[in-house]
Amino acid sequence: MPAESSQTLERGLRLLRLLADGRRGRTPTELAGELGLSRPAVYRLLTTLQSEGFVRRDRDGRVHLGFGVLVLARAVQPLLREGALPTLRGLAEEVGATAHLTVAEGDDGLAVAVVEPSWTDMHVAYREGSRHPLTRGAAGLAVLALRQGRTDYVTTEGQLQEGARGIAAPVPGVPWLEASVGVVAFTPLDPEVVGPRVAAAAAELATALA
Repeated sequence: MPAESSQTLERGLRLLRLLADGRRGRTPTELAGELGLSRPAVYRLLTTLQSEGFVRRDRDGRVHLGFGVLVLARAVQPLLREGALPTLRGLAEEVGATAHLTVAEGDDGLAVAVVEPSWTDMHVAYREGSRHPLTRGAAGLAVLALRQGRTDYVTTEGQLQEGARGIAAPVPGVPWLEASVGVVAFTPLDPEVVGPRVAAAAAELATALA
């Protein structure tokens, strides 16, 4: 029984991860094909997950994440912020730029933790809770790079705020998290110097979260 229950839980989690990839929902048949399961097995999973609010069906029968996952997300974000602050603080002080952790929410990036350097005369004010399309800014582009299997850093200039320069790197190797660590400043940032430091901070955070 424990082995069977664990297998069911694993399948349910895999199903939720599939639905979290930003696509426009899937039919039960598509889910069965992608998961390598029979349609009856998928329907049993969907019945349980739907009753708990973790998935929902639209009028065309396509399956989407349900609003029940928002309750879990709200509980995780403060823990994620707390875990990221030491890494971000070290990065901000070393680079002299505002450091941030951005997580993917659908097609947007959400800044869940921000640390400003203590010793600079001027720095970018970046508000926690800020939301931007993933296609704009280094933080979002780094998340999109992660979806393509790349972990190198990304640089941008003036995409979110005129005159602001950003460097960000994906947080690698954490299956449940699509996120990036980045810095933003009005002063020049040398990508060859700052980029590897940002990537190292992202890897450091990944280790802390693993």
